[in-house]
Amino acid sequence: MPAKSKAQQKAAGAALSAKRDSRKKRGLKGASREMYESMTEKELHELASTKHEGKPEHVDKS
Repeated sequence: MPAKSKAQQKAAGAALSAKRDSRKKRGLKGASREMYESMTEKELHELASTKHEGKPEHVDKS
């Protein structure tokens, strides 16, 4: 499952870092905290490693 935006990719990277104990869980906010709690390390890796060329910074929720 590729990331749809750069923001989603960054949030996944932060959550992945926390899953791997490189970063504290309490430092996560918003989407990255939700991703940390609901996704596996493999899923987070897939989102975070998506190519970011041509991706918008944010995508509308609609």
